Amino acid sequence: MWNLSIEYIYLISIILFIIGLKKLGHPETARKGNLIAAAGMGLAIIVTLFTPLEGASNNYLWVVAGMLVGSAIGFVAAKKVLMTKMPEMVSLFNGLGGACSMLIAIVELNNMGPEASLGNAQGLTTIFALFIGSISFTGSIIAYGKLDGFLRDTLVLPAPQFINTGLLLVIIAYSGYLMTLPVVDFNLTLILLALSLVYGVTFVTPIGGGDMPVVISLLNSFTGLGAAGAGLIYDNKVMVVGGILVGASGTILTILMCKAMNRSLINVVIGGFGSSAKAVGSSREEIVKEATPSDLAIQLKYASKVLIVPGYGLAVAQAQHTIHELEQMLENEGVNVRYAIHPVAGRMPGHMNVLLAEADVHYDKLLELEDANKEMQSTDMVLVIGANDVVNPAAKEDPASPIFGMPILDVETAKNVTVLKRGMSAGYAGIQNQLFFGDKTKMLFGDAKSSINKLIDEVSQV
Repeated sequence: MWNLSIEYIYLISIILFIIGLKKLGHPETARKGNLIAAAGMGLAIIVTLFTPLEGASNNYLWVVAGMLVGSAIGFVAAKKVLMTKMPEMVSLFNGLGGACSMLIAIVELNNMGPEASLGNAQGLTTIFALFIGSISFTGSIIAYGKLDGFLRDTLVLPAPQFINTGLLLVIIAYSGYLMTLPVVDFNLTLILLALSLVYGVTFVTPIGGGDMPVVISLLNSFTGLGAAGAGLIYDNKVMVVGGILVGASGTILTILMCKAMNRSLINVVIGGFGSSAKAVGSSREEIVKEATPSDLAIQLKYASKVLIVPGYGLAVAQAQHTIHELEQMLENEGVNVRYAIHPVAGRMPGHMNVLLAEADVHYDKLLELEDANKEMQSTDMVLVIGANDVVNPAAKEDPASPIFGMPILDVETAKNVTVLKRGMSAGYAGIQNQLFFGDKTKMLFGDAKSSINKLIDEVSQV
């Protein structure tokens, strides 16, 4: 009777996962969806702890200690992490999820009896969880380093395509060899572990910083697949379904991100941009026109329609609350203010949406790429704050550019454009933004938060 009740409770947990994931698809219900999914996970954990398991009677102290330590780390991280560091935290936590699958596989390989073999479904599942979990772990650590900046352009692999392809073939062949052995040799499985960890490093290292949003979603799908493999090892249905949901959603998101960049996943993984891009020539005369806060304030106050394009620079300056204040002030003056969101703006999928939601910007004001481009020609002023590659005309004009073909926000079709930026530095793709030299473009140099505060003061005095 108890075993049947466990299955029903697991089913409830799975249903909560699905409902939570569904609600995460819309900004208005995302917070509730997160709580629902968390409730499902909490329920699954509690039931699992009270499920009879042979040989597990002495493990509760370790389990409870692990839960307390993990909860404390998660609570402190959630409270302390800056919005600019959110992508790094997501990447790091994702890597820890992969490490869990990897460690589960190692423990199971070590616990296999002297007569056990890997030449069956259980062995294949364990090897799969070990391989995928290892890639997700070390790959996410490298992604964390690239996002944080300390690994950017510091490690270059010669012929990375050949290295990765060769290493993958070696791992597949070696896994096949292990499955042909009559009994499990744990020491030989450690060699597979080492190869898999190295592959995670070589897999992500060649990929440029501009492709990190795609890499994060791809590694997230790997973590889900690793969790599903770990669930199959223990015949735990909630782990299997939860892992499949994460893996499937991560894969779908990866495909959508690639579509937003007009590139194939193979092109991203093999060709990546942003790691070694060189300056691309342009026929534009490189003359920069500077704006002043007072002149820009007049244009904003008497505009009918204003579009704000947020980017990573907005997050760095922690100016999301300040821009929301400017938006509200202009709205009170009768100006229609909305935000144009590019799918790969920032350092992770949905980074700008999360950033603006933190400042209580209403989701109805957020326009996706296609909708925003339809509004550009009738827009009096576009404020580009910290965005770079996602508004670079080189994506349409220069076939030699590493971002050529990527859909961008067509801000140059608006009546006026002002870029708020510290200087003339290139974006994460490593190329100069030709928007800066456009006929309709002016630059307002300085820290974004400070510049927006000046605009607020000027608008209030006009």
